[in-house]
Amino acid sequence: MSVETRVKRVTTHVLSEMKLKGEKISVLTAYDYSMAKIIDHAGIDAIIVGDSASNVMAGHSTTLPITLDQMIYHAASVVRAVQRALVVVDLPFGSYQGNSKEALSSAIRIMKETSADAVKMEGGIEIIESVSRVLSAGIPVMGHLGLTPQSIHKFGTYAVRARQEEEVEKLLSDAHLLEDTGCFAIVLEKIPAQVGTRVASELTIPLIGIGAGGGVDGQVLVIHDMLGINQEFSPRFLRRYHDLFSEIDGAVNHYIQDVKNGNFPNEREQY
Repeated sequence: MSVETRVKRVTTHVLSEMKLKGEKISVLTAYDYSMAKIIDHAGIDAIIVGDSASNVMAGHSTTLPITLDQMIYHAASVVRAVQRALVVVDLPFGSYQGNSKEALSSAIRIMKETSADAVKMEGGIEIIESVSRVLSAGIPVMGHLGLTPQSIHKFGTYAVRARQEEEVEKLLSDAHLLEDTGCFAIVLEKIPAQVGTRVASELTIPLIGIGAGGGVDGQVLVIHDMLGINQEFSPRFLRRYHDLFSEIDGAVNHYIQDVKNGNFPNEREQY
């Protein structure tokens, strides 16, 4: 029996076991109770309450504007729905970089006010003091390397990272540093597949890819992208499993017409 099928609740230890046994880890984002309930019921291994809520829930062009209070609101909504999946919450931009005491305060607020299982932080050696301080409080930390959207203004582009050898070496160094410091897993975003495979083979903790090829230990996608709710984002790594935009649009149009022509409500739908 696989690790995945025998556990009632996914923990950081379960993810480590899955990597050890070569079982792939499935991860999606969620930001609200209803969607989290559906994907948890479907059997997803982990849910990331991503700062991508800034884009798909609030309509911002980057992840930077979302606040800690807003992340806590989304995360608490998700946790109330989840029975099985591990729930990881992004620490938003400005809540941990350059100030390890603030990082700890932010992480404690998330854990106390949402009952989530872990937090996620973007960066390597630049944020290692914050990672270490959060871990020292017993809070599990997931790292995030490669394309780090919170640093978009530093890089100026969402292009693939780690194409040059120097950047590959830094990525590897940062990944080992995060593992050695105590992170339980790392997200690798938008890097060449061979680099993703190399990092996953060198580390003992799970590597979750988004545009990092098939050689990593698991995959994550933004739920609005995967279901085709968001039609404006089409990177190579995205596979759309549905076209909910068209389905919802059609249903709403049908409703509008039924209201306009008096077909809704009918006699059975009235008191």
